[in-house]
Order: sequence, then structure tokens, then C-alpha cells
Amino acid sequence: MNGHAAPAIYIQLKNRITVPKGKGVTLRDIATLIVAPEWEQPLYSILLLEPKQSDGNLILIDLMMVIPRIQELLPQAEIEAIGEGRTIVQIVGPAGARKPSMALFILVWLLLFFGSALTIMNFHADVSMQEVQIRIVEMITGHRDEHPYVFQVAYSLGIGFGMVIFFNHLFKKKWNEEPTPLEVEMFLYQKNIDHYVVNEEYSKMKRQGQGSAGKPEG
Repeated sequence: MNGHAAPAIYIQLKNRITVPKGKGVTLRDIATLIVAPEWEQPLYSILLLEPKQSDGNLILIDLMMVIPRIQELLPQAEIEAIGEGRTIVQIVGPAGARKPSMALFILVWLLLFFGSALTIMNFHADVSMQEVQIRIVEMITGHRDEHPYVFQVAYSLGIGFGMVIFFNHLFKKKWNEEPTPLEVEMFLYQKNIDHYVVNEEYSKMKRQGQGSAGKPEG
């Protein structure tokens, strides 16, 4: 391999990946490369690290760790980074080690269902929705009905239909390709978590570097 001219390497790190516990992290796991075909396999096979128990379940890998490992294989290579220069590695248990609990799913579903129902009912009680509906029916029909069930049933169905339209989702069916408000919020939540993890990991690296620098040489 050393007889070939060192190639230009374009590297794009992935934002976040998951790796099973006990598995080493290779360049193939965290990056996409554009390079001459004969160099793809050797580069993708580079082992970057083997997570230890003390590393926790979130590890940050950036280009400052990746580039030296590439240069060990191709010292004269021209490396061009594309996009973000870091990857968050999440260490997870072996596949299938933990199956989802149906009882827990049902419990969470019931809590969300009754919690949402109580929230809507409390809101209606606060704004005297029943009196408003009685007044609306009286304005439309000309006589007062203390129990306008037809109007209330239509109003309840309208709330459900409005929520389906707003969230753009009914079970697994989506009306169009636009993200739902919940998907947008989850995306922003994950983005904020990733930003926090990156800052924390860099702070940890800085503290460890200062600690190593402060140790006297043997």
C-alpha cells in the first residue's frame, strides 16, 4: 500500500450513533468517506477506541482524534472535513437484551389519556364552557336548553378531529410529509441534549488535560 500515492480524503462525521456494549468503534461506524476505492476498506477498518466501563454510556469523538489515526495509515494524505467535526457515540446494551414492557406501555398510555382528559375538562370548567354552549344554543334555536347534548357531542368530535389535523397523525397514518409538532419538539429536544453532551464532554476533556498536566513526572 505504501507504494501508492497518498490520496485526498473527504470525511463527514455522523451526528450520533449507537454502538453495542463491548464493541469497538471503527471509522466505518462514525464517518462517511469519499476516497479512492483501494483505500476505502483500510480506512473504514481503523479502530478508533474500545469503550471502557469508566467512559459511561456517552462518548464524544471529534476530528482531533480521527485525523491522527488516519495519518498513521496515510501520513501524506490530504484530509478535508465536511460538516460537523464531532460524533456522539451512545453505548447501548446487547440487541434484544431488554424487551419493551407491554404493562409499562399501557400504564403510560392510560396516564397520558386521563391526564389529557382532565386537563381539557379543567380548562372547560375554568372558562364556564357549559354555560357558553347553553348560551350559543339559545342564540341559535331561540330557547334555552340546560343540556345541549347534540351541540356538546359535535363539539367533542370537533376537538378530536382538530387534534388529528393539528398533529398531522392518526395512528401510523400521516396526511402529508410535513413533520408533526411533536416530531419538531422531539428534534429540538434531541438537538439540545446533543449540544449539552458536547459541551460537557469537552469540559471533561479539558479538566482531564489540566489534571494530567499538573501531575509531576516520575
